[in-house]
Amino acid sequence: MSDQPSSPPAGHKPTLRAPGSSQSRFQVDPVAEAAAAAAAAGVAPKTPPGSRSSTGEESKSRFRVVNFLSPSDAAPDAGLNGDTVRSEASLHSSTGGLSHFSDTHSSTYYLRTFGHNTIDAVPNIDFYRQTAAPLGEKLVRPSLSELHDELDKEPFEEGFPNGEELTAAEIITAKELSDSKGGTVKFGWVKGVLIRCMLNIWGVMLFIRMSWIVGQAGIALSCAIVLMAIVVTSITGLSTSAIATNGFVRGGGAYYLISRSLGPEFGGSIGLIFAFANAVAVAMYVVGFAETVVELLDSIDALMTDEINDIRIVGTLTAVLLLGISVAGMEWEAKAQIVLMVILVAAICNYFIGSFIPLKSKEPQGFLGYNAAIMMENMGPDFRDDETFFSVFAIFFPAATGILAGANISGDLADPQLAIPKGTLLAILITGVVYIAVAISNGSCIVRDATGDDNDTMVGSLENCTDAACTLGYDFSICKEGGCKYGLQNDFQVMSLVSGFGPLITAGIFSATLSSALASLVSAPKVFQALCKDRIYPGMHVFAKGYGKNKEPLRAYVLTFIIGLAFILIAQLNVIAPIISNFFLASYALINFSVFHASLANSPGWRPSFKYYNKWVSLAGAVLCCVVMFVINWWAALLTNGIVLALYIYVSYKKPDVNWGSSTQALMYNKALTHSLHLTGVEDHIKNFRPQCLVMSGYPNSRPALLYLVHAFTKNVGLMVCGHVRTGFRRPNSKDMMNEQVRYQRWLLKTRIKAFYTPVFADDLRQGAQYLLQTTGLGRLKPNTLVFGFKNNWRDGEMKDVETYINTIHDAFDLQFGVVLLRLKEGLDISHIQGGVSWPNRLCLFISDFNSDSVGLSSDEFQTSQEKAPGMKDLLVSINIKDFDSDSSKPSSKSTSCQSSPLIFRDTKKPPMQLSPADEKLLAASQQFQKKQSKGTIDVWWLFDDGGLTLLIPYLLTNKNKWRDCKIRVFIGGKINRIDHDRRAMAALLSKFRIDFSDITVLGDINIKPKKHNKKMFEEMIEPYRLKEDDMEQEAAEKLKAEEPWRITDNELELYRAKSNRQIRLNELLKEHSSTANLIVITMPLARKGTVSSALYMTWLDTLTKDLPPILLVRGNHQSVLTFYS
Repeated sequence: MSDQPSSPPAGHKPTLRAPGSSQSRFQVDPVAEAAAAAAAAGVAPKTPPGSRSSTGEESKSRFRVVNFLSPSDAAPDAGLNGDTVRSEASLHSSTGGLSHFSDTHSSTYYLRTFGHNTIDAVPNIDFYRQTAAPLGEKLVRPSLSELHDELDKEPFEEGFPNGEELTAAEIITAKELSDSKGGTVKFGWVKGVLIRCMLNIWGVMLFIRMSWIVGQAGIALSCAIVLMAIVVTSITGLSTSAIATNGFVRGGGAYYLISRSLGPEFGGSIGLIFAFANAVAVAMYVVGFAETVVELLDSIDALMTDEINDIRIVGTLTAVLLLGISVAGMEWEAKAQIVLMVILVAAICNYFIGSFIPLKSKEPQGFLGYNAAIMMENMGPDFRDDETFFSVFAIFFPAATGILAGANISGDLADPQLAIPKGTLLAILITGVVYIAVAISNGSCIVRDATGDDNDTMVGSLENCTDAACTLGYDFSICKEGGCKYGLQNDFQVMSLVSGFGPLITAGIFSATLSSALASLVSAPKVFQALCKDRIYPGMHVFAKGYGKNKEPLRAYVLTFIIGLAFILIAQLNVIAPIISNFFLASYALINFSVFHASLANSPGWRPSFKYYNKWVSLAGAVLCCVVMFVINWWAALLTNGIVLALYIYVSYKKPDVNWGSSTQALMYNKALTHSLHLTGVEDHIKNFRPQCLVMSGYPNSRPALLYLVHAFTKNVGLMVCGHVRTGFRRPNSKDMMNEQVRYQRWLLKTRIKAFYTPVFADDLRQGAQYLLQTTGLGRLKPNTLVFGFKNNWRDGEMKDVETYINTIHDAFDLQFGVVLLRLKEGLDISHIQGGVSWPNRLCLFISDFNSDSVGLSSDEFQTSQEKAPGMKDLLVSINIKDFDSDSSKPSSKSTSCQSSPLIFRDTKKPPMQLSPADEKLLAASQQFQKKQSKGTIDVWWLFDDGGLTLLIPYLLTNKNKWRDCKIRVFIGGKINRIDHDRRAMAALLSKFRIDFSDITVLGDINIKPKKHNKKMFEEMIEPYRLKEDDMEQEAAEKLKAEEPWRITDNELELYRAKSNRQIRLNELLKEHSSTANLIVITMPLARKGTVSSALYMTWLDTLTKDLPPILLVRGNHQSVLTFYS
């Protein structure tokens, strides 16, 4: 048996899965060590046909190929030699049970690296394709885990590595692409872009309006008008080429180019109006065609009704015919375009040939042949009927709007990156030259006015006749009084007169108008389909459906037809043309701005292969487009900009769930990086202090009360980072943690909480908090305040957790952080009833059987439904909660549904389960800071000067809408005989700080003894944690203290008796004065590190805050955060 594996016949592409096999054909499994030994000995292990290696079944796949190149594309096989290096083990294939080595002779193409065996892959274009790539299938390279992890580890479970699972949309797209393979029609640059653009640019204006423009503006200004249009379109063409060559271009034309460059906000707004402009352009070209038909009917006295209604009738019938051609498919439309192109070129040639053949019979109608006198007379302008240079330019400019006709069908091009630049720029050059040639020709051989009467010849001297016609024997001076029907100014069909064969010009007009109308009728649905596929706007996805092998947007065709028909009924070309000019110019402006913006962002991803562009030229092009918009029609320009702005604001507000790597993102990164670096060079100042909070929240939605309260005073003011310390016996997979970070950051964004989520893995909470305290932040954007939830259940757990908790507070003070603790009597942690996302009166909650600690330490069980362990409990909990507020801070409907929340699992098969009363209270309390606070007070107990943080946080809260109805009451300690003095002094200080307050209370009775029953409760609380060293040997006491440092010594208890009594007394005063407050903010008592045990300190905090409304314990780092200096 040969060592070379059998491979499929040359030219045959292997299928993704072998018949009857559940695994992909090139799923590679490690085989037993015996197979590896056999491989090392140069002997291929034999496996009976049709059987599978049991080892291969037990092991997980090393990597999986989504698809691959055919063997015919691979390098030719070479003979085996003794130096061939085998991989770690022979590789088992599922194709018929044959064992294959991953050597250079296998058809597993990308297993080859420099001719040697390894699973490390060589560079290959198919690794870089998107999942649903039309030009080829995607390969998945071996993941870093596969190459780097220990051999006994499972690199990944079933599914795709690198987190590249196919989304539902990608699966559908891939299916559509696979279904359409083999029958899809793709065009090259000539047929797809050049011909299409030339036909669209040589539209209705060439034969019907160009002669009139020359009559109004003269030869010089007509050339200037054409050149201005060429400048705008050429710059736009260069910009289009740059964007089109910066990566693969799919269907959608201008919308695709702009949206993928500037993002969905600009792309979505311009895509809608660009599709609409193309739909209106159908009407413009059809009306131009109908005008010509009606004039022919009029010439033979065959009008059906009157001119306007006949234009409407002919236009409607024409639109129906064009719709039929379009619906028939792109192939038929392309064939029709070629026929029309041949007719159009013949008509243009016919005109130029005819212009050199003057006939006596045509002279009375103004065609006198090429003559210098006529040329000089027509060189200058002769504006009539209130026309101006810019009004004439506005009528001509739509002729230049065809430059995106090729780009608009980018999805139907074989190679858009080559076709769009080449075809577009060449079309602009050719059509521009022809327009200028026609303008010069018209002005050189046709006079502006002619009677058409053979008897209007010159009689007598030339003294009273100064026109050019007079020198050629004709007197058309009567036309100055008006009423003449011939000449450049009066006859739109004058080019038919000049041509060698008049009917061919008529055919050219038909060709030009119909081809342009057909191109617009195809472009608008294609652009609209691409827009609808991206689901930028709600309710429009019905138009995204494609039919047939080319996925033709039939529904969008019908919509375009209806819009075009509505404008056809206007039946006046000069009215329709300016309407669409501004829409096209807005598109051109954004395409130019896209190139400038992308170049300015300096993103490494901006690498267009088309090099002949300049960002400043593109910016000038964008400005020029905007100027031309206002020049053409100022009110239409304002309306267009208003529509674009309104759509931009709408899309920005809706925030579509797309990520296209736009230049807006790149520039945002640049600005953030630049400003962050600049900020590091600025020294801190008291006036610019802002609380930047590291919130030990665990999973962001496991403690909503903590999250929303901190967000209330940091939103748009300071930094907020949700820190999550993950602990456990099993270290979580790094990739899982990264995916989790992305998922929860996304959750924060969807719930509109302006915060960052940062998880770390550590041995315990203290170590993790140290990691976060020391490393979180960037430059000046670093936390300065640590925020905890109070550990309500501290007496129920192990005391080593309390020791960790208190030491974390000490660590924060050591690092000069302020510390804030929030306590709710119901508790904070709802992770045992996870999914605390509010519905108006109902919650859909994910329940597990784990109750994590309440200080920010969550267990690994909190996972999405895809990641849960099999034994976890999935329950649907239904609970009615009254008075849930629906203010502006509530998550949007998108984020409040079970389907969209990343943390909610909905099991509809199980009946709803009612929560316990305690959990109902906990859940209700967790939502209290999400709603607007009722009228009440925030009581600030500023007992010790910590720099002002205790006062600053309540002030920031009252600046927010939710807390605006709450007044600040200030409580301070003082002496009984100086109460008035202390009150005035504090009032003066608050006034200088410019902080409003409703009342100041001076507490003169803080130091009196607390009530006996409260003291007794305190003694009972600390009793289990006392060392009681007097009742044991000194050596035993010291040993126990060393083993359990949290224990309270008798000496320590006596030393801090007064401080303990103060906490008891303060709790009594808090209940007396602040039992009805919306929030209490009190200065946190400090405990000297190494002197006060963690049990005693925890007891102080518990005693001080128990049985009270929501209370914040605050202690700044004793650096001033308030100042009254300007």
